[in-house]
Amino acid sequence: MKTKVTIQDIADRAGVSISTVSRVLRGSAPVVEEKRLAVEEAIAALNYQPNLFASSLASGQSHTVGILTQDISSPVIDLMLRSVLQGLNGSNYSPIIVDGYWQAQREQAAVQLLLSRQVEGLIVLGGMLPEPFLRQVADTLPLIMLGRYLPSLPDQCIYLDNYLGGYQATRYLLDMGHKRIVHIAGLSSHMDAQERERGYRQAMADAGLPHNPALLVQGNFLESSGAMGLDMLLQQGVDFSAVFAANDQMAFGARLALYKRGRRVPEDVSLVGYDDHALAGYMIPPLTTIMQPVTAMGTAAAQAILALLAGESVPTPRFLPRLVIRDSVAR
Repeated sequence: MKTKVTIQDIADRAGVSISTVSRVLRGSAPVVEEKRLAVEEAIAALNYQPNLFASSLASGQSHTVGILTQDISSPVIDLMLRSVLQGLNGSNYSPIIVDGYWQAQREQAAVQLLLSRQVEGLIVLGGMLPEPFLRQVADTLPLIMLGRYLPSLPDQCIYLDNYLGGYQATRYLLDMGHKRIVHIAGLSSHMDAQERERGYRQAMADAGLPHNPALLVQGNFLESSGAMGLDMLLQQGVDFSAVFAANDQMAFGARLALYKRGRRVPEDVSLVGYDDHALAGYMIPPLTTIMQPVTAMGTAAAQAILALLAGESVPTPRFLPRLVIRDSVAR
């Protein structure tokens, strides 16, 4: 029994030539109305599914946009990716998604894979790829950076001011009277983490407080690193009254470590996170955090890549963080 419908099957049923069927499928040339309707009826009757890859090879157009993420299991990246997909919905472009797993070598291999699939545009969510490599890619096809700023491609970057977010979080704790503020940093190689730490250090310096290495904990954006890092400080007897974690997930871990050590939040230790994770408002107590508008950023990235593909000017706004005050900070 024959299971795969071919263009020849459509031509035989419609009573036309193969070239006529091809012209109808590709829309490459006008076809007499009677023949076009016959071909379309045959396609529907036979439930023909075109080979998109073969079509892209023939036409030189894949009508696909590659999307490189870093960790699709991350709540923030997941939300950002969903908004990108929603923004592409209804366009002539379909997404192909690959994950880089926070490793530059794997990211580069992923980009090469997308290029081999003949994607017509590329959206990169953050990542660690070297800027010269990304410039080369941008010379090859339309590229939008989402969540990362590249000085050599300023008009193709949609990003959040993470320095300002780190400064806001620390400044709020300082304004609430705290002076010994722990910072649980994210991945040291990640630009978001670097900028949030820079904001923390600058706010402390502006308050006349010299940097204290004992109050800086190296994390990796996961809950476990927040818990282990803060537990280490508590074991060492380090004196502090507040914690600013570089993301909400590490703040959740820090909250657990404080609970296990009998430290109350916010009565004994105040706690601030970053991201405004979906669960931040449901933590006990609800977590004060820095909100980054990931949905709006993802939508903007989709609009920007579609504009580039259409040869139009590209809107690439810089987004600003916002402090969301809840119940995890006390004077």
